[in-house]
Formats: sequence, structure tokens, C-alpha cells
Amino acid sequence: MLKKADIGVGLYLLAAVVFFIVPIPSVLLDVMLAFNISIALIIVFNVLFVREVLDMSFFPTLLLFTTIFRISLNVSSTRLILLTGDPGNVVKTFGSFVGGGNMVVGSIVFIVLVLIQFIVINKGSERVSEVTARFTLDAMPGKQMAIDADLNTGAITDAEAKERREKIQRESSFFGAMDGATKYVKGDATAGLVITFINLIGGTIMGVMNQGLGFADAIQQYGLLTIGDGLVSQIPSLLISLATGILVTKGSNEADFSGILVKQLFGIPRVLYIVGSVLVFLGIFTPLNPVLFIALGLVFIIAGKNISKNIGEENIEEEVQQAETEAEEIRKPENVVSLLQVDPIELEFGYGIIPLADVNQGGDLLDRVVMIRRQIALELGTVVPIIRLRDNIQLNPNQYIIKIKGVQVTEGEILFDHYMAMNPGYVEEEITGIPTFEPSFHLPAIWITEAQRERAESLGYTVVDAPSIIATHLTEVIRSHIAELLTRQDVQNLVNNLKESNPVLVDELTPKLLGLGEIQKVLQNLLREGISIRDLLSIFESLADHAQTSRDTDVLTEYVRQSLKRAISSKYFPSNETTSVITLDPKVEQEIMSSVKQTEQGAYLTMDPEKTKAIMDSVRTETEKLESLGKNPIIITSPIVRMYFKKLTEDYFKDLIVVSYNEVESDVELQSVGMVTA
Repeated sequence: MLKKADIGVGLYLLAAVVFFIVPIPSVLLDVMLAFNISIALIIVFNVLFVREVLDMSFFPTLLLFTTIFRISLNVSSTRLILLTGDPGNVVKTFGSFVGGGNMVVGSIVFIVLVLIQFIVINKGSERVSEVTARFTLDAMPGKQMAIDADLNTGAITDAEAKERREKIQRESSFFGAMDGATKYVKGDATAGLVITFINLIGGTIMGVMNQGLGFADAIQQYGLLTIGDGLVSQIPSLLISLATGILVTKGSNEADFSGILVKQLFGIPRVLYIVGSVLVFLGIFTPLNPVLFIALGLVFIIAGKNISKNIGEENIEEEVQQAETEAEEIRKPENVVSLLQVDPIELEFGYGIIPLADVNQGGDLLDRVVMIRRQIALELGTVVPIIRLRDNIQLNPNQYIIKIKGVQVTEGEILFDHYMAMNPGYVEEEITGIPTFEPSFHLPAIWITEAQRERAESLGYTVVDAPSIIATHLTEVIRSHIAELLTRQDVQNLVNNLKESNPVLVDELTPKLLGLGEIQKVLQNLLREGISIRDLLSIFESLADHAQTSRDTDVLTEYVRQSLKRAISSKYFPSNETTSVITLDPKVEQEIMSSVKQTEQGAYLTMDPEKTKAIMDSVRTETEKLESLGKNPIIITSPIVRMYFKKLTEDYFKDLIVVSYNEVESDVELQSVGMVTA
């Protein structure tokens, strides 16, 4: 069903075609010329006050419609001028009134008007349209990437991203169309100029030949009609050209054009003071009209004072509004959504420890936290999340707690302005102090004062200050929980970094062979046993080699460990030194393997509890032998048993190191000092 708007647009275009063919009476021509001027004014003021350029997205099409309609009216008026010499009231009035009834004056006004349109408005609009279209098209890829980045970070939704993309497409289409549409305006002005000369020559000939007028009378009569016809067509054309220039030169997509224009022009009082003073000076000390210039200068000075006063009032209103907004925020119900955020790592401390974290009081705890993140990144190859430090008045003054994902995992207490002295086992003489335990490894220690520090160090004590105690404790907690702190987003960041230098490897592995979650589990398995994932290239190559045969993350972890045997050997087995280790009885290995049950969710052990207890007792006996010698407890197993034995013992011996033979370099010297039996 046709709408009224559809019928109106159709009649508008149909009338333009009809006017080319069918002669129309002068009365109807007057109506159409008045309507044409009205349309031009409507377009100008719409463009002037529209807030967004795309609100006039059909402007290029509108230019074509108005151009063809205006030319059809020009043809109709030309027909009436040549046939009857009576083109109607509008044309006659423009010819006689604008030119003052003088053909020379009218001709000069018409020529000036044409020159302004051709040289100033049309040329400028055409150039601005061309440059704007070019820059808009060049900026499209960057805008698209910005939208994708905002979408990936969650700053915008899919619907908002779609809307932004569509807006970019509309902008590029609009400015590209405007670049071509300005040619319509230029062509319209040229056609109007040609038609004017035809009217003048043809009208003069018709007046001399058909009406018997003299040459002077004919050129005077038809010259005024021709000028009137030219002005009637050129003034709407000039308005449309002006609208085109305004639309393509608007500095902001969304702006109150007139308000911003006036504010930018008259918004600085000092400028008005200077201009007003200059005008007053010119009125007093030059022959210029003193009444005019002094009066105008005073107007600018008074306007500057009023604007200055208004600016002061606006500043006060803004301050009041800001205060009201802040008060309103306080009165509003608390936004509990922000409370749902859980920090990965938190260090909370009592008010007595605040000086250690306050830079203004000489505290360097914040710097130490930065160094912890750097140290673990170099040591384990993963980025530690931001560590949140905050004071907690509910704690004892010298107490601190460490939380992982919002849950407290450990705590400690220090004495401010004291040092912790630990006996490494060979001190020459014991000193007095306040007994305590070192929080990281729960070793016996004592608190001593600054005055006792030098003597304690000379006697062989290991002396550390309070910030070092907290930093060491925090470092050990992070090390023991770094596996669960490794998120999928962290893994994605590691993958992206590796892809920059090894895109082929990354594309082969993920997502074709392994998903991000499976890679995360392998890396967590490595970190859980203190194996660095810094050599991500070797890890990914090993995964790519073996993921085709197995997607069991535990099995893949074992393959990766074997590919990292150089790093594992250097970590646990010093070069040029024989390392004491514990081996596993082959019978125990056989019993472990016979107890393994494979399921879709992975493998698990179904060993008899009595047998498990016997094995754990043997492990405890053998590891205590190594610990009594001051050495790390290391158990060597066959490759196929290692991961199951580690799972069996991890609940009983947290720091037990379990290594397979395939993870040891061939030049490492080992000495078995015991065997785990059942």
C-alpha cells in the first residue's frame, strides 16, 4: 500500500519530467518557483541544525531530486519567456526588484552571484567532499579493529558491535556518495548559466522579429526577464550548494551546531574586550564614524562582561551539581555487583604494618611485590596476577594474611622495628630474643632488636628484616598456588605471544589438536611440580608431536617433561656432583601399574589402603635419611609409573620430588641411597 510520502516524492519527480515536455501557465510556474525556494530553505536549515550527519543520509539523493526539478522549472520559464514574454510574477519581480529595473545592475548582481557559487561554494564543497570521502574510507579498517577489540574485551555487546559496524558502513557510503553528488550542484550551476545566455539571445531575437521591438527595447525587456529567471534558479541552487558545504564541513558527527559555533566564537571574554577596545580606538582616533564604531565597541565590551559573569555562574553551578552528584552516589544503594569481583591474590595486614607499605614513610613492600612478580615470571615462565595490598583493621596490628581467590590460605605475624634471626645449625653462640617461627618454612627463629643485629650476624645467624619476611612468605605461597592461578586467558596470552614468532606451530596445535583448556591443564601440571613453562616452544612442539596419539593431559604432561629433561636435570641435579636419590622397587612399580584403572575421565589408582600405607611408610623412612643429610628428597622411577606414584604420594609428602629416568640427562651422576618397598 502506497504511503502519502511515497505519493508526494513520486509526484515531485513526475512533475519535473512533465515540465520538460508540457508547457505550463505562468501562474502555475509562480507556484512551483515559490515551492522550489521553500524546499531550498528547508534543506539549508535542516542541515544547519541536524545533530548527526547521518540524519541526512539521503542528502546525495535529495541533491539529485532538487537539481532535476530546478532545471525543469528553468526549461519551463525559458519556454514562456521565448513564446509569450510573460514568465509570471516571480520571474518579473526578481528581474526588476533585484536589479532595480536596470539591466546593467541586474547583470552585475547576477554575475557576482554566479561567481560566488562557482569559485567559492561549489569548488570548496567539492574539495571537502573528496577529502572527507578519502579519509573516511582510509579510516574504516582502524575503526573495524577498534570495534573488534572492544567486543573481545567485553566493553560492548554483539548488538552494539553490529550497530557500530553498520554505522561505519553508512558513513563510508554517505561520504562516498557526497563526493559524487557535489558534481550535480556544479553541473546545475553551469546549466543555469548556459540557459541564461540562451534566454538573453533567444528573447532578444524573438522581440525584434515577432513583436517588432527595437534592439534596445528588446534587449532591455528580455534582459530583465532573463536576469529574473537566472536569479530565481540560481538562488535556490546557491542555497543547496551552501547546505552541501555545511554538511560536509561539520567538525563533529553529533553536535549542536549553532550552539557550539556561537560558543566557540563568543565564548572567551578577553577576545571580546580586545575587539571592543580596538573598535573604540578606531572610532576616536581615526576619521571613521565615531558613533558607529564606539557604540559597537561598547556592545562587545558589555557582552564580554556578561559572558564572564555567566561563566562564573556556570562554574558555581557545575561545582554544586558535582557535589549533589557525589552526595547522590553516597545516598544510592550500594552497587553490590562490584563486590562479586574476587582478587586472585590479596595481602591484608594490620595497621602496625602500614608503614612497610607506605612509600611516604619509607616502606618498600610495594617494590618488593613488583620484584616478586618479575622473579616468578623469570623462574616459572608465567605472569603472576596483580597482587592486591590492603589494610584490615580487624587484624592484629602486626598480623598479615594471604588470600588466594578470596580465601585465606596462610597468615603470619611480625614485630615492627625488629629482625628475625634464624640458626642455620652452626652458630658459635646463641643470643637471646623473642622465640617465634619463620612463617614460610615454619623454622624456629627469634626476634632481635636493631642493636643485636650485627652481633647475631657475626655469630652466624641468618638475619632478615620484616619486609623480607613478608615478601618471602608471599613468594612461597604464590609458588605453591601458581598452577590454579593460571587461567585460560593467561594461556591465551602465552599462545598469542608464541604465535608472533612461531605461527605455524601454534596453528598446527590449537585448536586442531588440543583446545585451550587442555593446554591449560598440561601447563598447570608442570607448574604444580615447579617445572618452568618459560620454554613454551619446546612444550608446544612436544604437544604437537604426541597429541595425535593421546589427548590425556596427564600422559601429555609426561611427554612434555621428557622434552624438558635438560631443564629438569639442571634444576634438581647439580653438574660435577653426585646426587643422592631414592629408587622404587620394581615390585612396587608393578603393583602400582596393576592398580591403574582407565576411564573416559582419565586414569586413577585402586590400590589397597594397607598396601598404600606400607609404601608411604617406606617413603617416609627413606626420605628422612636424605633430609637428615640436608639433601632434597628425590625419588627416581620408571617413566610409565612416575605420574601415578606422584599422585599417590602428593597428599602425604607435599614437597617430594619424583623424577623418571627419561627426565635425567645422560651425564648426570646419581647414587641410590635407599629403595621404596612395600
